[in-house]
Amino acid sequence: MEPLVVAILVGVPLAWLVGFAAYVYVDAPKHGMDRRKWALIAFVVPLFGLFAYLFERDEQSYDPSEDPYAGGSDARKAGLAVHENRRGEKPLGPAGTEADDEADEDDEWDDPPGVDLDED
Repeated sequence: MEPLVVAILVGVPLAWLVGFAAYVYVDAPKHGMDRRKWALIAFVVPLFGLFAYLFERDEQSYDPSEDPYAGGSDARKAGLAVHENRRGEKPLGPAGTEADDEADEDDEWDDPPGVDLDED
């Protein structure tokens, strides 16, 4: 095999790994993380190590008080958490039609809007 081909096949991936490790080594202290550990992970575990670092780095700045879908919120416990983009929309009934706002008062089951499963 020619030396140029070997240099390309070995050198380019190795340069990428060194680049990933160098980025992590410089960036980790800014987020309060161990630079040596994460640089080693980014170098030894190709590509996945870099993504693991990036995801873990984002978790360092997570604030559950700002998350409306966090487990501790009252809406989440009641099962009423609705994404802000979906608020104000009318619920859909069977076959995608708009559901009636009227509910059966004497129905003991919690049927979806527009459906009565207790019909005899």
